[in-house]
This record gives sequence, C-alpha cells and structure tokens, in this order.
Amino acid sequence: MSDSVTDPVPPLDRALERLSKIAERSGQDAGEARAEGEALAAAVAESSPRAHVDWSRRTGRAELPADQQAQAFFDAASRGRKWRSAPTLLLSRLVAGRSTEASEYAEALAAVTAAACDLGAGGMRVVGNASVAASVQLGAVRPKAPVPSPPDPAPTEAPVTEPATGPVNPILSALRLTGTNLSELAQPLLRRMEQLDRQRSTGSSLDLQPGDPLLPVLPDPSAAQQPAPAQPSANPTTGAVAQPQTEAATEAAVATEPEEEPKSLDELLAELDELTGLAEVKSEIHRQVAMLRIEGLRSKAGLGSPTITRHLVFVGNPGTGKTTVARLVGGIYRALGVLSKGQLIEVDRSELVAGYLGQTAMKTAEVVKSAIGGVLFIDEAYSLSGDQNGPPDQYGKEAIDTLVKEMEDNRDDLVLIVAGYPEPMAGFISRNPGLSSRFRTTIEFADYSDEELLDIFTSMAEEADYDVTDRCRKRFAMILAITPRGPSFGNARFARNHLEAAIGRHAWRLRDIDEPTLEQLRALEPEDLDDHADEEAPTRTEPVEVPGQIDPSTSSGNEGTSSGHEGGSSDDPTKEDQR
Repeated sequence: MSDSVTDPVPPLDRALERLSKIAERSGQDAGEARAEGEALAAAVAESSPRAHVDWSRRTGRAELPADQQAQAFFDAASRGRKWRSAPTLLLSRLVAGRSTEASEYAEALAAVTAAACDLGAGGMRVVGNASVAASVQLGAVRPKAPVPSPPDPAPTEAPVTEPATGPVNPILSALRLTGTNLSELAQPLLRRMEQLDRQRSTGSSLDLQPGDPLLPVLPDPSAAQQPAPAQPSANPTTGAVAQPQTEAATEAAVATEPEEEPKSLDELLAELDELTGLAEVKSEIHRQVAMLRIEGLRSKAGLGSPTITRHLVFVGNPGTGKTTVARLVGGIYRALGVLSKGQLIEVDRSELVAGYLGQTAMKTAEVVKSAIGGVLFIDEAYSLSGDQNGPPDQYGKEAIDTLVKEMEDNRDDLVLIVAGYPEPMAGFISRNPGLSSRFRTTIEFADYSDEELLDIFTSMAEEADYDVTDRCRKRFAMILAITPRGPSFGNARFARNHLEAAIGRHAWRLRDIDEPTLEQLRALEPEDLDDHADEEAPTRTEPVEVPGQIDPSTSSGNEGTSSGHEGGSSDDPTKEDQR
C-alpha cells in the first residue's frame, strides 16, 4: 500500500520511533522496544493481504528478498500475538517499577496498533485486532472505568459528539468518525505523541490522568468530572496547548497526584472467585493462600515450619485462564507479603534463549531481573529442553541452568510459574532435577464449557466497551454448539478471536451512518458474528500488483484470514490467551 503524498513519513515508522524514544528515556533498551512494537504491529495486521510488504518497507527490511520479508513478518507476528491480550514485556516492567513513562509508553503502543491498520489491504479483522490490543495496553496503566447503565430510550437519538456516559474505546472512536479511511486512523494518536514532546520541551507535566482522552475525536466523559487546574489546557479556537504558569506549579501538581493503592488480599481473592469456571483452580489457590498465611504467622511467632515451595506448574489446554490466574497470583502473593511488587512478566523460549552460547545466560538473567519482586511466567517451558528424543538443546539447557540459579539466589522475592500441556510439562520437570525439587504444586486448568465461553465472550466485550445483545449471545451460543473441540480449539482464545472479528464487522456495518448513537456504537448484533460477502471490501485503494511479491494468503508462513465459525482463525492455537 503506497504512502499518502501528504504524509511522506510512514505512520508505523513514526510510531516505532516514538516508542523507542520513550523506552530509552525510561531507562529501557530502545532496540528491544522497537522489536516489541514491530511484533505487535505484525500480530495486529497478519490477516491483511500483503501486510508483510508494507511492514518490511516501514521497518527497514525492504532490501531483503521477498521470501525473507514474509518470513520475518510472520515470525514477528508469532511473537507479538500474546500482546493482543496482555501487556507487552517492557510495559509490564514500567508498570511494575511505577515509571512515570508507563502511561506514555502504553499510549505509544496504542499508536502502533493504529498504524498497523494501514499495512497491506487492511480489513475489518485488522481493525478488531487493533481495538482489542490497544484497550489491553492502555488498560495496564489506567484504572477501569465503571460500566454504565444502558442509556435511556429518549437520548439515544443524540449524536456521539454530545457528552455521553461510559468509557469510549480510542481506536474505534477514531475509526467510526473517519468512516472507511483507515489511513487516517493513526494520525490523531501520532499527533498526540508529538504534542507530548512539545510539552516535555517546555517543562509541562507528561503524566496522563485517568480521565485524559487518548484521541481528541470523542472526549472521555470522565475527564469532565475530574478537574485538573494544574494541567495544560487546550485553546478552544486554535487547539494550542496552554503552558502552565510556572515549573514549580507543574511539579506541585505531579507531587500531589495520588498513587493508586495496591489491592488488598480480599479484593484479589474476590477477583479470583469472580472468574468464569476454574472451580478446582480457585480451590487450590485458596489452599495455597491458607498455607502461606499460616507459615507467615508461625514465622512471626518464632515457630519453626518447613519452607513451602511457592513456585507453581500450570497445565491445561490453550486459553483456559493460566495467564489470568498467574497475574492474580502475583498480586495475592504481594498482599501476603511473600513478594514485594507482585508484577507478572510473561515470556516464552524466544525471550530467554539467545543465538550464541554464553549470551543465553545473560539474556535469561536480564529477564529474571525484571521479574524480581513478582512472578515470572514461562509459557510452554518444555520448549527449553528441546525434543525428548532428539539431541540435547545446549541453549535451552543454559537457560534452565540460569533459571535454577536465579531461583535460588532470589528465593525470597521471586516466583516462577511454568505453563503448558500436561504430558510435555511432566516430562520437562522430571528430566531436570534442579526443577523437580522446586516445583511441587501442579494446578490443572480444565476446558471451558459452552456456557462459560459465552460468559467470557460477553465479559471481554464489556471490557472493550461493547454491549452484547441477547440476539448476539444466542448467535454465539449457536456457533459454539456447532464447533468441534479438536486440538486447535482455543477455549477463551476462540471467544477473543470472534470478538475481534465482530468489532471489525460492527465498524463496517456502521460505515454509512454519519452520527451513530451511543447505543449503536456499543451494541454488537448477531450479524457482527457472521461472514459477509462485502465485509472485507477494500477500505482504501487496492494495492498495485507487483511482480515477485508474495501473497500472504498463499505463503507457507500465513495462517489464514478470519472465519466466522472456526476457532483457529489467524492465531496460533498453542499460545495462551489472557483469559
């Protein structure tokens, strides 16, 4: 897809550059941030035909042979898929360290997801991916807004530009008001980034308040309810940012900003109990809490007690809630005093193993360092030991040896959770003596029932500021009933895939309505769950056929576009979903 004449700098280039600058300013590695952004963009756009061509050009890979461009794109998409449903690794570090740059970094990630909509031919599925991914990244740094009550019948005719109650999804807000022009989707986000740069150069506060809107298109209604006299304000005529009177006033405003109180043990256990399904998992976590609590009380009383192993093994099929529970475990252990911070750092083999012997130990140790005080969650940990019947994996063994050492050195303030399928995980633990003595508790995650998946679908929609109508619930229940539960079925990932596709179709359905009502903007209908012949109609000028380019639909690296009735979609079914 060619760049607009009025925008010579590709949006993704600018978004990635911005992301790298924020990371560097916060003390993180700029190259790691860029790689993270590239992977997230590829994961958002992977279903878009020819997205790999634009992605390669905008990430500096245009000189590579076509097959290498495609391979690099799909490798990046594989790494980035988990960040469509969970905060990225660097964002998790910034949040755990309470960095003042965390909000800005999350906003920059949202800009990356928006820019990804401009890769390839685009399409409604890409828009759905971007919307959900942006909500996840922004949600990591902003408290959840209360879900509003359904609007009264009378005001439903008001246009969306009128003040309305309830949160507004920033990515879809932009899309709804720009119609079908996906190329404009990233621009407000990037202009916001540049505005923040100008504020920084004049000494203004950069911290976004919980009510601050990401985009100027639809104001966040909560902003009107939260006065912020010390913050820069915009001139209603020119849009210029008014500067604060003095630097001291700005510093005072920042100093008086209250920190969010960590959740209590009771609150975290209540969140655990409110999760859909997972009865056995909940019982086991409650047992762990009881044991750790009594161990702490006995220690305070000067009584001896055997040290309880805190590390856990989670086994179950993809999408059964392992990551969600791991995140809650971090908070629960912090509330018990077992951990100092309680953050969750989620990684897989690619984030622990380097290309050369010796480098793996350093790479793994650096990841562990970011997890100290919280939980290090390793998905498909058995991939570190290689094929059971194949030659030894020296790089994986180096990572395992480093993990064992770090577990011992940081045993008072680090918890490891390893996750994956039951049989490979059992073999992985038994073949590594250093691990078998440290992982004594295994928690099994059962597959969700159809009714539970229906509840999960509804809950995910609500978190993304959508309402699932009764007719839509019935349609999704029908889809679940006719879908076989084979090895590729992704449980909650299946629900999330369908939600992402539904969000894209919903936007396409409203494309000709100039001023949709709030109710229309929020309501998912049954037709949003079904494929339509025109749903992937070109949203921009069709890309020019270039001889020698690889079509992702025929590339061996592509996993296909979304289908309304298939659980696999374009996602890797072996990856864990946040639910």
